[in-house]
Amino acid sequence: MFTSEAVTRGVRIQVLSEYAAERSDPGRNQWFFLYTITITNDGGETVQLMTRHWIITDGEGKVEEVRGPGVVGKQPILKPGESFEYTSGCPLTTPFGVMEGTYQMVTEGGERFDAKIAPFTLSEPYTVH
Repeated sequence: MFTSEAVTRGVRIQVLSEYAAERSDPGRNQWFFLYTITITNDGGETVQLMTRHWIITDGEGKVEEVRGPGVVGKQPILKPGESFEYTSGCPLTTPFGVMEGTYQMVTEGGERFDAKIAPFTLSEPYTVH
């Protein structure tokens, strides 16, 4: 398992990623990874997650960008002290890669800012014989 953490304007984003062997088929160059994200509002004002922007780099350096509204079909509103957690997945054609990105947040006053998602590793575990 791999982790990352970043805080932007009081919004803490923690990531835990892991290899999903049951959804992978290395013989066909298909590796699947799960990542669980916890977004915590450590700041003093209510914020809402509006959009996501992912930058996914595979083991060969190929970069894919993914943008869209919300996360897992939701645009959570977080009051000070509240958290939102979800799990999603990422397929790769290499046994390792890196993900990072931002969530566009908006405050109650309408101010928008990008909360950083620190880079985290996607990697198939290797067994030592």
